[in-house]
Amino acid sequence: MKSLLHKFALGTATLALAASAHAGKITVKGSDTLVILAQKWAEKYMGEHKDVVIQVTGGGSGTGFAALQNKSTDLCNASRKIKPAEQANCIKTFGKRPTEYKVCLDGLSVYVSAGNKLKELTVAQVADIFTGTIRNWRDVGGEDAPITLYSRENSSGTYEFFKENVLQGKDFAASAQTMPGTAAVLQAVAKDKNGIGYGGAAYGAGAKHLAIKKDDASPAIEPSEETVIAGKYPIWRHLYIYVNPALDKGEIAAYLNWIRSDKGQQVVKDVGYFPLPKNLRE
Repeated sequence: MKSLLHKFALGTATLALAASAHAGKITVKGSDTLVILAQKWAEKYMGEHKDVVIQVTGGGSGTGFAALQNKSTDLCNASRKIKPAEQANCIKTFGKRPTEYKVCLDGLSVYVSAGNKLKELTVAQVADIFTGTIRNWRDVGGEDAPITLYSRENSSGTYEFFKENVLQGKDFAASAQTMPGTAAVLQAVAKDKNGIGYGGAAYGAGAKHLAIKKDDASPAIEPSEETVIAGKYPIWRHLYIYVNPALDKGEIAAYLNWIRSDKGQQVVKDVGYFPLPKNLRE
């Protein structure tokens, strides 16, 4: 008789499940931005497929790509596209480039404490804050108080996306405090009235997101399903799953197809991210 032990540990962002040796098993590793969603996908799918076990672990997109390269994970969750060097390493290991699946959309949000009276920033102001050019809230319409920066570790795809697309490749200020995950960033910001951080749209509890303006002449846009899908919110991105093509069959292929189906995309909405448009699900 098959047995299933379900252990869900939010603190470590790890979903560990065990079943009989005859059950199908899928391992998933990578992006902390995606880990909550990946856990919910796994729970829902296993509820419908009792003979499948899905193990989900975070650690960052870079960690996921490293695991994909050395064949220690079946699926790599990523909040950024694969780098050329990572792709080359995958080709060395399994002879082909990994297959890329877009799995949802995210409005990468800029968070401040709920008590911060500021409501909006331009992309340039966000960049100046995180590079250390702007160090006091009064310089962007806030109170006269020093700004405390909270960032992600450099193995994070969110860190790399933010650095490339918001900071335009510039370095983060040396004063930025590195946090081990998006949840940790939000917890720190929620407790610090002068704090600011960034992360996926699904991580908003305890803090508030700012509306973002593309430039001084543009309207301030909230990160919503409508604005992200339409490309109006300035800091939007796709979230991805990568897989070794040799494994993209059987139960793994079925799971990936389910993730991009209406059922899987409803989980995306339930968690707080934004579903893929129908034309991107093929």
